[in-house]
Amino acid sequence: MARRRRSLTQEEKALWSRVADSVEMRERDLPQSMADIEQDPMPQPTPADPMLHVPQLLRPTGRPAKPGARFDAAPAPGRESLAMDRRAFEKMVRGRLKPQARIDLHGMTAAHAHDALRGFILRTHGNGVRLALVITGKGKRGADDAIIPERYGVLRHQVPQWLRLPPLHSLILQIAPAHRSHGGDGAYYVYLRRARG
Repeated sequence: MARRRRSLTQEEKALWSRVADSVEMRERDLPQSMADIEQDPMPQPTPADPMLHVPQLLRPTGRPAKPGARFDAAPAPGRESLAMDRRAFEKMVRGRLKPQARIDLHGMTAAHAHDALRGFILRTHGNGVRLALVITGKGKRGADDAIIPERYGVLRHQVPQWLRLPPLHSLILQIAPAHRSHGGDGAYYVYLRRARG
């Protein structure tokens, strides 16, 4: 339902007239002729321009977001193709498979968590573990009035990336967000390949 626009009161019109009359145009701000306007186009941003890298705030529908809307700058994994048995995957994401090993990273610095995760995955794979649980925590949200969406939950976003890098990527069959009984948005299932013996 469209809102009707109200008209300005006499007092508001008088105030606007005073403001408009007080604005002075300086000659140096005006173009000399229409030819000057056509010859002096607006500068185009260069590839090094940091403004080119500002994400546009769009909802999934493609429409602009409402002011104050919160976005997760890097969503969790789970959209990649399925590399493991479908039945086992469905059991896993429904929380019906019990993780054989777990590590809790939340509260650690990124550097410390990266080292701990690498060691954990190498050890668990060597021990023949198939399903591991990596707890990252959900992270703290940034300010709600941020102009650009802020990434929150550094570990929550970094862990899937670290797991896809060497030497870990060759040991892992699937990464998926955990079921809420195992930590939900603050944890990941890591389904490991069989250790070659």
